Amino acid sequence: MLRPWHSNRSKRLVKAPKIHMADSGIACALLGIRARGLVEGRKLLGKLLESFVFQDLRRQASCRGEPLRLYHFGDRDGYEVDVVIERRGLAVAGVETKAAASVQPSDFRGLRKLRAAAGERFAGGVVLYHLETILPAGNGLYAIPIRALWEGARLSTD
Repeated sequence: MLRPWHSNRSKRLVKAPKIHMADSGIACALLGIRARGLVEGRKLLGKLLESFVFQDLRRQASCRGEPLRLYHFGDRDGYEVDVVIERRGLAVAGVETKAAASVQPSDFRGLRKLRAAAGERFAGGVVLYHLETILPAGNGLYAIPIRALWEGARLSTD
């Protein structure tokens, strides 16, 4: 379960938790989905990828010396961020996952809304996607390859 992130300043935020399946392979088996079904059903692939990224971020956060809390963000206008990482109530960062090989300006809209809600506490935001290029989107926002999750973890432990 992933609880919602919210600040007291905004009353239009979604405050319901999100449920993620711990194992995407088991989720596919329970749904009767094979690899071809994921290629054809991009929306389902996106949801499973979001859960996969959340589980990996949760694992990485549990290995850190300082506590990190994970949340999701959404408002009633449809702006969402898949994972919000909060460090000691001081810094907030957002992670949006896209099952796509390109990034559009609209992919950053939830991160921009999170940045506005977090104010000075906003440390940055990323859209994870399926290409090899890091793309700056301005004001602390970036599109980065999804593989950076594992490369970054591997580099930090060497």
